[in-house]
Amino acid sequence: MNIPFLDNWRKRHGSEVADESPAADFDRDPDGVSELLSECELLRARVEESGVLLDDSPRSLQELDQLPPRWRDDPEELPWFGNDAGLYLGTVIVRNVPGARWQVWPAGGPVVRLASGREIQVVEAGLDWAMRGAPELYQVYAEAAEL
Repeated sequence: MNIPFLDNWRKRHGSEVADESPAADFDRDPDGVSELLSECELLRARVEESGVLLDDSPRSLQELDQLPPRWRDDPEELPWFGNDAGLYLGTVIVRNVPGARWQVWPAGGPVVRLASGREIQVVEAGLDWAMRGAPELYQVYAEAAEL
């Protein structure tokens, strides 16, 4: 999976090798990449229109789960919205579950690794939620928090 917005981040942070893997960027600046992954601009813009505040709390995931799925009306935007939902889910897990952290694979796919070693494919979960409504984002979070 390629993360296109990493190119802009690399330019801002002076990555000298344009075709370096996102994992190399993560190793060099994990906090910067974590901040980048938490931006979720499309999701934040669409949800703000509905009056939901995305404050990186588990409660905000519950509020997202309750929104009418109007994003499904735009098939071109749907995968981007789902990607952002997954990155937001990952952000909430990393910021609220002790020992959880981002892991970026050499091919560019971000996952959340729990203290137990289990990995959560948050982008896949976000896409499933955006397209089908299941699993609910809060359900994925709750399972991560239990482990």
